[in-house]
Formats: sequence, structure tokens, C-alpha cells
Amino acid sequence: MTTLRVIVDQVIAPVPGGIGRYAEELTRQLIATAPSGCDVEAIVSAASPSEMDHLRTLLPGLARLDRLALPRRELALAWQGGLARGASHGMVHAPSVLAPLVKHDRFQEPGRQTVVTVHDTVPWTHPETLTPRGVHFHKAMVKRAFKYADAVVVPTHAVAGELNEIHRFDERLRVIGGAPSGRLRLPVDADLRAERLGLPDRYVLAVGTLEPRKGLTALIEAMAHPDAPADVPLVVSGPDGWGDVDVVGTAERAGLAPDRVKVLGRVDDADLAVVYDRATVFVFPSLAEGFGLPVVEAMSLGTPVVHSDDAAVREVASDAGVCVARNPRETYPERLAQAVFQVVNDPHLAARLAIAGPDRARMFDWHDSALETWQLHADL
Repeated sequence: MTTLRVIVDQVIAPVPGGIGRYAEELTRQLIATAPSGCDVEAIVSAASPSEMDHLRTLLPGLARLDRLALPRRELALAWQGGLARGASHGMVHAPSVLAPLVKHDRFQEPGRQTVVTVHDTVPWTHPETLTPRGVHFHKAMVKRAFKYADAVVVPTHAVAGELNEIHRFDERLRVIGGAPSGRLRLPVDADLRAERLGLPDRYVLAVGTLEPRKGLTALIEAMAHPDAPADVPLVVSGPDGWGDVDVVGTAERAGLAPDRVKVLGRVDDADLAVVYDRATVFVFPSLAEGFGLPVVEAMSLGTPVVHSDDAAVREVASDAGVCVARNPRETYPERLAQAVFQVVNDPHLAARLAIAGPDRARMFDWHDSALETWQLHADL
């Protein structure tokens, strides 16, 4: 039996974010698509019993769930220092940069290989949008990956090009994208959920972890701009991140009336599907991304999308959304406001985007991503 060992620690992180979603969805499909004679094990830090049960529920079919002795933060420090011990043995797949990267020779040790996933180059291109600790850890782990990883997965060709300018991974790079969750489906009780959430009849939607690089401040300022549609409120959905992104306070400073902004916080997948589906327009103003999963999620439900001109987001959206230039940064809110106004008030444009979006979203599928991941390990 050949075993693929997947690092799933991000799935149970306090703020899983897009990487947690990626790790969960990919691992589930790796289990479902495992070739004959192959199975999947999961590796996690010193998780609590309830977290272990949660992982087993999320990832049915795991051959084994290996709980390590160190808590998450201590494990990250140990692996950053090359203290990987038994976690590095066998065929290891890391859906992030958290990986047991040590010197090895897969040709001398058949079946031993380590693949790492680098989701973006934000620590180099926009370090001010992350915590200093996060920047240091990410850079250190990518440096270890350059030395010891057998292959590196990136979500877009844009990230591949940027990462190759930092470290020449060249032929070790493999582009494997993400996809909307299989659980992101409209529930039968959509009307009741919309009422419980207090969703307006029409609204501009933003989804994502509340942190500086997501560009939410620019969007709030855009909604307060004279060029924005005055009769459509802003709805924000997503867990708190870092950087004290205060939506209500930012709206107040921007002059956006309290009744024109609604914060939902983190919602479950069924609620999120309703929130996406009923939005008049979805706006993804992110300053820096590696993929931009919410763009594909919104498109999959037929919601018109306005997005920033970040290279990775442009690659993912293709021509199925309205692209807005981030620079010059001081006038970014004005351009966002004009784009939102255009979509809200042009039914022909909105209808075209509602057709183009689902067509584009169908290009991304977790089943395909899992098959490509298995093929990558087979190629090694």
C-alpha cells in the first residue's frame, strides 16, 4: 500500500482562511480519488480531542490521523529549524508552507518525497499587509522548500512567475488551482436564511478574512464616494483576521452611514451560498492574492463580480468580471465606486457577467485538482 501523508493543520487553525479551505477540500478529494493501492493519512499538530473528531468528520475515509506531540506554534518553529523527525518520512504533501522539510534523496530512498504549496508571494511583494512573524515564517519556509522540496505547488501561473524570481524552482513548480467548495450549494430554506441574516433586497457584497491586504478599507471608502450607488448598502462576510480591521469604524470615518453597511461575520456554507446568490454585485478589492477563491465562488452562483487588477485574480477571473486598477492607490476607491455603479445600473452588463461567471467557474474543480496532485507525486 502506498500512503500519501497530508499536513492538515491549517484546517483547524483559529482562522483557517483560504488555506484552511484549500487543505480541507483538497484532502477530501485526494481520499476520494486515491488510485488503487493508495490511501491517505493526515498529519496534525497536538490537536484537542474535539479537533481530532472534527477532522475525522470533515475528512471521512482517512487511513489514519497522526497527531504530533507539539502544538501548532511550537511545531511551526521546530519545522522552521529543520527538526522534523518522523513527520518527514514517506510521501508527504503540504497544502501550505508548513511542512517537514529536511535533507533527503528520493532516489536513494524510494517512496520518500515532500511537496509544498506556496499560495502567494505577498511576504515579498506586500509585507506591510502581514504580521512581521508571518512574513518571517513564510520566507524561512520557502527558503527551506528551495533547498529540500521535491516539488512546489502554486495556485496560478502568476504566482509561479513571481516565485521563480525569488527562488529558481523552475521545473519543480506545478500549477494546481483551487475551486469552490462542494458544500457551497443553495439550500432549500434560502428565503428563511436570508430573512434570518437580515439581507437587504439589493446589496454590494465583500467576502474574506478581515485583514489589511484584502482591500476592504478601499471598498468602504468607495461605497461612501459620490460615484457609488447611494441606494445599495454594503454587506461584509468573513472572520476576523489581524490588523484591527474595524468595518464599522472605517465606515464612520469614511462618512458611510450606519444603515449602509452590515457585518455578518463568519457564516456557514449554506448561509454563504445564500449571501453570494442574492448579492447585486460581489466586489473583491484585494491588494494582493495568490488565487482569489471568493471570486470563483461568487461566479459559480452567477453573481456579477468586480475585482482588483492583481495578476493572480485577473488570471482566475479571466474576462468574466469587471477589473479595476489598484494604482494610483489614492484614487482606487473612486474607480471601485464607478465600477460598482456601472454593474448596479447596467442590466445588460450584469446579465452578461451572470452568464460568463458560471462558465468561468466550471474551469475549476477539486476533483481535477486532486487528480493533478496524485499525478505530481507519481511523476516524482
